[in-house]
Amino acid sequence: MRSYRELFRTPEYTPFFLSYAVQNAAQTISGLALATLVYRATNSPLLSAVSMFGPQLAQMLGATFFLSGSDRLPPRATLAGINSAFAVCTALLALPGLPIGAAFAVVFAQGLIASLGGGVSGGLLNEILPKNGFLLGRSVFNMATGLMQVTGFATGGALLALLSPRRCLLLAAALYVTTALITRLGLTARPPRAAGRPSVAATWRTNALLWSSRPRRLTYLGLWVPNGLVVGCESLYVPYDPGSAGTLFASAALGMFVGDLALGRFVPAALRARLDIPLRLLLAAPYLFFALRPGMPWAAIAVCAGSVGYGASLVLQERLMELTPDELAGHALGLRSAGLLTMQGVGAALAGTAAQLTSPATAMTLMAAGSAAVTGVLAASARQDRPVTVSAGVS
Repeated sequence: MRSYRELFRTPEYTPFFLSYAVQNAAQTISGLALATLVYRATNSPLLSAVSMFGPQLAQMLGATFFLSGSDRLPPRATLAGINSAFAVCTALLALPGLPIGAAFAVVFAQGLIASLGGGVSGGLLNEILPKNGFLLGRSVFNMATGLMQVTGFATGGALLALLSPRRCLLLAAALYVTTALITRLGLTARPPRAAGRPSVAATWRTNALLWSSRPRRLTYLGLWVPNGLVVGCESLYVPYDPGSAGTLFASAALGMFVGDLALGRFVPAALRARLDIPLRLLLAAPYLFFALRPGMPWAAIAVCAGSVGYGASLVLQERLMELTPDELAGHALGLRSAGLLTMQGVGAALAGTAAQLTSPATAMTLMAAGSAAVTGVLAASARQDRPVTVSAGVS
């Protein structure tokens, strides 16, 4: 499947795509509004960064206990319920006088809920599309993320100039309700992909199975760590330049959109498989330029160029699916999502701490250098591996 027309003619893909796009718009607007609210209240780069990316810190905890539900719960009802819960949490964050500690408790709860969503969504996409359409369909989802972030951050920045952060949070809550309605009305009720009840024991068994394979393990680390450290750079846009943070976020999202479009639609499969390492290095390299403390528009240009490197995640997700049996696809993609978002939260916390001790520009440079170094180590480790055959057993 190489045609967007063919992709969007696939039954249920369009409403699923729309629900995903609206959810990303809600996340973008609410994240920027909350980070701005916390920074105004505390003047702390660390707390601002963690408030925006804090839900990710709870992702791995949720993946440790709840991820077996990715394949063992009915997907439509689960996704509608998750977005309804997001709407409630976001509305709570908009309450006047909510203490910072209570706000972070709500953010943590959002992360636990979200830990289930990545696996359910990924597994459902795997059901809706044929195998030869997964990468194109996934690339369109990633492009939607980029596009919604471009428009969401630009819109969020404009809204924050006109409205209070709390009003922006209420708008995001309404968007989450819209997402739940699109999911409920636009998708077919499907049974769970796997038999059995979700349980902590089942989650641990499958996590151990997926992690036991060295090629899968290196793929997961490649998906999680370089990306997460660069997101740490992004978490400092507000303290780096409060007046232009929305522009920087939009520039990053535009670069991600371009990378996903090129990888998903125009790059041949044989070449695509060799681009993950160059793309991961591209992701980090432009942030080294922040050692010079560039102003606008040079900072936006550097951010946009680097974010093209997020296209590496498409290559690595395709590889992960090649290394994973079909019956574990939802769980494997959920672990990818949870680990990625957790590492993004860790990256935000590390970057915020470094910025507290030095400056936002210095912290961004250090995080970028760390990302490039990790990519180099993983590339050296991967060269020692031989091609493997997909198996459901421990390898």
